[in-house]
Amino acid sequence: MVLPAFPNESATLSLPGPAGALEAAVETPEPDVAPLPVVAVVCHPLPTEGGSMHNKVVTMAARSLRELGATTVRFNFRGTGHSEGEFDEGQGETDDLRAIVAWVRAQRPDHALWLAGFSFGAYVSIRAAEELKPAVLISIAPPAGRWDFERVALPTMPWLVIQGENDEIVDPQAVYDWLKKSKAKADVVRMPDTSHFFHRKLIDLRGAIKNGVRAYLPAAHG
Repeated sequence: MVLPAFPNESATLSLPGPAGALEAAVETPEPDVAPLPVVAVVCHPLPTEGGSMHNKVVTMAARSLRELGATTVRFNFRGTGHSEGEFDEGQGETDDLRAIVAWVRAQRPDHALWLAGFSFGAYVSIRAAEELKPAVLISIAPPAGRWDFERVALPTMPWLVIQGENDEIVDPQAVYDWLKKSKAKADVVRMPDTSHFFHRKLIDLRGAIKNGVRAYLPAAHG
């Protein structure tokens, strides 16, 4: 498969991945904000439990970043939506992320790469972060206690962690204990009365993301 060019307007693409084609959605900054030289790749939750790039938390995270001027890339891991292949317990999904990032960096070498992920997507992006070296990492409900974080190299870039205090899928205390035990240097936002999927809290999530990363925004082009 020939690598498609990075679109100048919002589009859905099929990109070559290690297990076959990967479905990706590129979305440009909101029209009322100055475009920034940032491409943010956003990873979705567990596909075996219905997660995809169309998940509401994923789409809100991407929208939040576009409202700041970033271009966003959401994509489906292998075996999800129109992406080929089969679920691979995080190993192959990390390879999928590598392929997406390689395409972004080849097409937009003058842009900063940001990585974001929700739940399983946070696990995948965290385990790849030290290799891929994004300028900023955003982790929403990282599933400590559900996936093995013990052997994951801790991110050293600016890192925002957002965790709902009433998360019924990811134990919030497991997340806090992991961050404390590992001496992670992360900015942690605890959202009270907030479930795993941020029901009735998506607008609050948008504010937490925008406030949490604003200090890391580069200057607008031109």
